[in-house]
Amino acid sequence: MSAPRDPHAAIAERLWRAQRDGGLTSPPSAELPDLDEQGAYAIQRAMVERLEGDGAVPAGWKVGLTSAVGGRRGAPGPIYGQLLSDMVVPESAPIPAGELHRPAVEGEIAFVLDRPLRGPGVTVADVLAATRGVAPAIEIIAGRLEPGDHAVVDFIADNAASARVVLGEALVPVDDLDLRLVGMVQSSGGDVVATGAGARVLGHPAASVAWLANALADGAPPARQLDAGTFVLSGSLAPAVPAEPGDTFAVEFDHLGTVSAVFGLTAVSGIGY
Repeated sequence: MSAPRDPHAAIAERLWRAQRDGGLTSPPSAELPDLDEQGAYAIQRAMVERLEGDGAVPAGWKVGLTSAVGGRRGAPGPIYGQLLSDMVVPESAPIPAGELHRPAVEGEIAFVLDRPLRGPGVTVADVLAATRGVAPAIEIIAGRLEPGDHAVVDFIADNAASARVVLGEALVPVDDLDLRLVGMVQSSGGDVVATGAGARVLGHPAASVAWLANALADGAPPARQLDAGTFVLSGSLAPAVPAEPGDTFAVEFDHLGTVSAVFGLTAVSGIGY
């Protein structure tokens, strides 16, 4: 008699297929009502490994749910996800709207590390000392979950809804730069659609990177670290803005410059979450 299949592995495979094929799948908590964060991260890790098996290469990390505003069923966050090479899109290339379900745009500060960070005990000062520079960034979130009531563990398992990222070319040193006070204006079609500042991200964007380094060290073995050369999206400076096919977004930051994203005209069929 064969052993029962690991439900975490089965869910990870469904999420992987949904991401690969542009489909949707049921939220993990619908099958596993007692799913906790450790189990959700195990699903995320297994899904990412499947994507790496398809040829994707680790490129960076993102931290989500970094604002106290709002909240979902379960703990409010933060949570993290892994960013892969095929998620990184040049500014000049259109975002493939036909591959994404209900995408939304977030303006974020990206940290590029010059030295590794390994928890526990990583502080804001440690992050700033290890940072080569920061850059303006746009994260596009879009998940693989069917519509409905989702718990935080569902988003964790779904790789924190990671979809695409556009990085600005300018890398700005953090010396004498108070990232809490860096303002952001996000516009679409010439209209301002969101504004924010760095302090919205856990009080200081570097606190988000410190949290990530410590969370990776405290996760399921083997413990992980943030390697030199890694970039980290520290969290959205304003609520996410829904994107439609054909939309163009520009996100301008004090001191950091501007980054833009263009969405292709082809929409995905059906609805997402």
